[in-house]
Amino acid sequence: MTIIVDDAGSGDLLFGIVIGAFREETNEFKYGLIEVKFFQSTLYCQKEYLTESSRIVSNLLEGLKVKPEEEIHLCQGYIFDEAAAELQKIYGEERIRRIRVIGEAQRLTEIAYLDEIRNLGYEPIAEREEKRAKSFFHMMRWLKSNPDMLKYAKTGWPRLKRYRLFQPLQQDSVPLHKASCRECGAECEVPFKPDPHRPVYCQACWAPRKLSKARH
Repeated sequence: MTIIVDDAGSGDLLFGIVIGAFREETNEFKYGLIEVKFFQSTLYCQKEYLTESSRIVSNLLEGLKVKPEEEIHLCQGYIFDEAAAELQKIYGEERIRRIRVIGEAQRLTEIAYLDEIRNLGYEPIAEREEKRAKSFFHMMRWLKSNPDMLKYAKTGWPRLKRYRLFQPLQQDSVPLHKASCRECGAECEVPFKPDPHRPVYCQACWAPRKLSKARH
């Protein structure tokens, strides 16, 4: 038997992230939420969302009552890096796999995210998955028309500084730290204190790496 864990909303401007757990053989599905506060200001800069993701995954697996020898397949996304490490300690490395999630697990998790953002009064565009940039600006225009809903936006993202709408919300954010890109050696700024044991990439070098991960 296998439990598949996926996420939805991690690249979207609006709301937090939905984490879903699906047992293929029985079609059991449960999901939890990483609240949007983990993607705003200090909590985002400190990457507290990784710890929260790990906690939610553990709760979902507990709710599904993981069976002896049952494998747990986690989406390859960065949001599960800490969860994967913790689960390997509990269940053993051989039972934890990182995969590209497709099929019913992905569909149900996506539906859960869409339901959550619709509950805010926002209607997503039909081609959201295929046209991410269009979806981003669609969400941003909705926030401009509904400024009282800015509290539901992932305002901790450094790239939002270029947009006037989000600048007042980032005035008290944690300052950027200087670092050197591992790929090209250029000096860059990151919203967290660089760890000497982990590589840092500038925006130009990180973009193709992120795209490559998404395709595998």
